[in-house]
Amino acid sequence: MRQMHLGLFLLGTGSHVAGWRMPGAVTSFQDFHAIQQMAATAERGCFDLIFMGDNLYADPGAHPSYTLRLEPLTMLAALAMTTKHIGLGATVATTYSDPWSVARAFASLDHISGGRAAWNAVTGSSAQAAPNFGRTHPNHAERYAIAAEFVDVVRGLWDGWEDDALVADRASGLYLDPAKLHPLNHEGVHFSVKGPLNIGRAPQGRPVILQAGGSEAGLDLAARTADVVFAVVQDFEEARGQYRALKSRLPAYGRRPADVAVLPGVMPIVGRTEREALDKLAQLQGFISPGNALQLLQDRLGIDLSGQDMDAPLGDLPLHDGGHGFARTLLNKARRDNLTLRDVYNLLGAARGHWVLCGAAEKVADTLQQWFEGGAADGFNVMPSHFPGGMDDFVNLVVPILQERGLFRTHYEGRTLRDLLGLDRPERLGGRKPA
Repeated sequence: MRQMHLGLFLLGTGSHVAGWRMPGAVTSFQDFHAIQQMAATAERGCFDLIFMGDNLYADPGAHPSYTLRLEPLTMLAALAMTTKHIGLGATVATTYSDPWSVARAFASLDHISGGRAAWNAVTGSSAQAAPNFGRTHPNHAERYAIAAEFVDVVRGLWDGWEDDALVADRASGLYLDPAKLHPLNHEGVHFSVKGPLNIGRAPQGRPVILQAGGSEAGLDLAARTADVVFAVVQDFEEARGQYRALKSRLPAYGRRPADVAVLPGVMPIVGRTEREALDKLAQLQGFISPGNALQLLQDRLGIDLSGQDMDAPLGDLPLHDGGHGFARTLLNKARRDNLTLRDVYNLLGAARGHWVLCGAAEKVADTLQQWFEGGAADGFNVMPSHFPGGMDDFVNLVVPILQERGLFRTHYEGRTLRDLLGLDRPERLGGRKPA
């Protein structure tokens, strides 16, 4: 029986912009002990993976966990020591990194964790990061051209070692078989990389690749290279359409629908009753200040909203050059439901533009099941409003219902993240860039 996959989107202060204000909530994404407890809860719930996004600039007006956070790969390497089964995924932006370092870092994390590493390959949509690297922020088309070559180089570097290159023959004195280490010798438009890496082939062959782009270029990159795609959705029919559109692109790259898992982002607000869940959501929304969600809305839409009538219909706004997926989803929902700027502001404050699913545990499980069985998702990227409460509610109340219905695992099987996702270990492609 087909079962859904569950990822935990890890923001230390919760995905709700003011979740940290809930009584007993974690207030800092620097508290590693708290992060360990979040990971332990996810593993108790048999989640497939933890996913940590990243941000490359500090803005006191942005989401608290965007500005104050541990560096993802450092944090996940430490978490690998206190978890046993769950996958460990992190964002590293292709616009402000180099392929050799990224390939080496994730191969190292895969070895450290015993085959549980995942790289979220994003372009980095915010121009605010550029001054921190002494660069000019490329436009959308250029960022995706860079990303496409970057991902190819990383995958080629991961294939630079054969599995049995390490000989360590004490009798002969041969440590490495030089015939089984293969330079990449990549010369491209954006990168020149010789290779190979100075670390052996990863336990998974290649670490899992995550992708979240919603533009045409992003969907093409995902269809060609991703193992898991995080989707930004607000509506079942829209989600089903996006799901079909992505899956239909796969055959062009010699891939099957089962080769890519699509996980829409969802913020579950769960209660034992409908009223309890609604009261929690009302309490969270009551913590939103005039500034914190407005900054997120301006970032998502790429528009200065100062002086705008917040109670006027949103109207037609152009897509900006940042994150097309979020902007398109928000604008589509606003037009479909005739929302005002204030409505969208409140929606964004709740889940940063993602889908909010509020209700009693049974209702939440019913809805997830409908999306999963109705061709809109292969699982979900769960985005708790706050920690530990939001995560505890989902694991304690919703996961057992999904398990009772046979929709989700009751225990871990397999050794690697690819095993959990039902993905084959990829064959080496001779140290060349995968086509």
